[in-house]
Amino acid sequence: MPRLDQLLASLGYGSRREVRALIDEGKVTVAGVVAKKHDAKANAHDVLVDGMALEAPDGLLAMLHKPIGYVCTHADGEGPTIYELLPARWSRRNPPVTSIGRLDKDTSGLLLITDRGELVQKWTSPKSDIEKVYEAEVDKPLSPEMIEIFASGTIRLRGEDNPCLPAKLEIIDDLHARLTITEGRYHQVRRMFASQGMHVEKLHRAKFGEYELGDLKPGEWQMLT
Repeated sequence: MPRLDQLLASLGYGSRREVRALIDEGKVTVAGVVAKKHDAKANAHDVLVDGMALEAPDGLLAMLHKPIGYVCTHADGEGPTIYELLPARWSRRNPPVTSIGRLDKDTSGLLLITDRGELVQKWTSPKSDIEKVYEAEVDKPLSPEMIEIFASGTIRLRGEDNPCLPAKLEIIDDLHARLTITEGRYHQVRRMFASQGMHVEKLHRAKFGEYELGDLKPGEWQMLT
């Protein structure tokens, strides 16, 4: 079992000095007893801070409805980041939270957020075969022939040798479509439509694997099990 101060610091409750102050102030209990020692061994599920259980002690997984205009990076200087929409404590976790895959600045929709590296690797691997569903608005009328073209597995993106895997295109109306893909190439959806001479005016990811946004509003997040 980890030391109490190490445990709290790793879950984002503050620096080592700050969490030791929490313990000294009597705000931390272990199995119902006020903690006295910073280095006491503790099971995370027995620890309360200010009477509340530790947040996601076994690893965090959440869903965020990313608004347009936000970038998926921890770096400064590229505009507002998705991490500004999340609890500050999450970025202080060790390891810090990150998105599973990315959506570009001009794309809205579902992002999964986690501090579990194995989930990032599992769900972004080329072998993951996880379906991602996008809703797109394009600048030219869609043609029914495109359904077969997208499903054929023959579309080649500019600058790439290997064609895209078969994708499911559903035409909603002249300018709106729903596209389901299992890959995650750079700007793939926009580039697939570009291969047909179309520009994507709006793009939104509605589903990632088994997860859907439901009633989650732009900028809101929700913990997942």
